[in-house]
Amino acid sequence: MGTTRASLHTLGCRLNQAETSILGEGLRRKGFELVEFGQPTDVLILNTCSVTEDAERTSRYLIRKTLRHSPHAFIAVTGCYAQTGMETLTQQTGIDLIVGQQFKLDLPTYLPPPHELRKRPAAEVRHTKSILRGDFDLPYFAEPDSTRALLKIQDGCSAMCSFCIIPFARGHERSRKLEDILSEVRELTAGGYKEVVLTGVNIGQYIQQGLDFCALLRRLDQISDLERIRISSIEPTTVNEELLDLLASSKKFCPYLHIPLQSGDDQILRAMHRRHTIKEYSMLVEKALAKIPDLGLGTDLMVGFPGETEAAFRNTVAVASDLPFSYLHVFPYSPRPGTAALRLNQQVPSASIKKRTNLLLDLDRAKRLTFHNKYIGQTLSVLFESGTSGAYRTGTTPNFTKVAVPDSGVLENQIKLVTITAATDRCVFGDLSPLPTIKPSLALL
Repeated sequence: MGTTRASLHTLGCRLNQAETSILGEGLRRKGFELVEFGQPTDVLILNTCSVTEDAERTSRYLIRKTLRHSPHAFIAVTGCYAQTGMETLTQQTGIDLIVGQQFKLDLPTYLPPPHELRKRPAAEVRHTKSILRGDFDLPYFAEPDSTRALLKIQDGCSAMCSFCIIPFARGHERSRKLEDILSEVRELTAGGYKEVVLTGVNIGQYIQQGLDFCALLRRLDQISDLERIRISSIEPTTVNEELLDLLASSKKFCPYLHIPLQSGDDQILRAMHRRHTIKEYSMLVEKALAKIPDLGLGTDLMVGFPGETEAAFRNTVAVASDLPFSYLHVFPYSPRPGTAALRLNQQVPSASIKKRTNLLLDLDRAKRLTFHNKYIGQTLSVLFESGTSGAYRTGTTPNFTKVAVPDSGVLENQIKLVTITAATDRCVFGDLSPLPTIKPSLALL
């Protein structure tokens, strides 16, 4: 019998991506041969998202699509949709195993031995409604899928925003044990990785044995071979003066923040149960830019939350236009079961949501182009990714600007200086800067 093939696919956030890498390592340890998603396979592990109804619909479609090219494939579903939509998934034909969040990283151990791997008449379910609190560590470390290694440090959220299903899908806030994090980072740097991206649901709430998020950053800053530390999405209420001072204090910390705004209208923010006002958010951005002048700043904007009038939407456009965002993540409101927003009246018509979304997407493209244009003629430090895009190799600057250069074939996982020559709203283009000419010292002649 040949090697048993397995493929994985991720929907949703960077945290999901980090966890999929861990699941892939578990499969390798069990002897599976990992194949690219979409290729014929014997096993599919689908790591799902439930943030929007569209993400759930996509999960169901991908299962059907896989069974068309691999009709005998064993289908295992995990992730947020497996937690919140377990009853719906048990009704879908073709699913063999459903694993909720409490058991997610143990999923490979629940797979049958290869010689017993066959379709089941009904899905086996590993699921608990409640998710245990408490510090955690990982069963093993995974080989990252990118030259920028995703590092899970935290899980869960206790904020209970009225639109958000994540507290139901991932449970309350809990943090990864410090030594487990440091051990993984040391292993990553020993393997040649230069950047880690700190991921979680509400990473600014990291707390473990009395050490908070800033204390964790200081410990990471002490790891000598680690060149870049990037913070992924972080809530505005957890970005304080100490954190901004810390980001400004070391070149290891990437000058980059993604701080969700969600709406530019205070009344809508209150209805969302957000814990910031527009004035507080704007003051935070002002402080961040004063301390970190070359900051790359991204945000999330939700369109069509119940009660969002034309005036409220205009407020969002005004705030998003005025603040120096380098990009906007724009997405329509999606009613989620169990959330407080479901009880709100004044639903926004779908035609209005589509029109408003397109307007903000136009603003996003304009913001990106403005941000990129200012780097023409400058020389930037770029960490290059694996793989190419046509004749180009792409990478990222510390402030998360995407850079493309003609591919020379030897750039993967290298940090190089690039002189920027052109810009679009998607990326900037440049040329590798020549090494400076070093004049021989007279003392050596």
